[in-house]
Amino acid sequence: MAIKAILNKIIVEPVEAETKTASGIIIPDSAQEKPNRGKVIATGNGTKDEPMEVKVGDIVVFGKYSGTELNVDGDKYIIMSQNEVLAIL
Repeated sequence: MAIKAILNKIIVEPVEAETKTASGIIIPDSAQEKPNRGKVIATGNGTKDEPMEVKVGDIVVFGKYSGTELNVDGDKYIIMSQNEVLAIL
């Protein structure tokens, strides 16, 4: 199934959080935070008032509770507006 974003929406594949600290301690699932960065896999065309600045392949940082989670064929994605992106890495 192909996903297509419209207008100023983007589709992000979350990057999994680290499961180990720098010193080697394993972090259990219950203590891990929700990922706040991901790779853009699709973008809309933007709008007349808000041109699309994010490109496919960009790594973006977004707020903890941004967007809407979506499961497609067992893969997790987040659909959000371009204005919910805090930074492009």
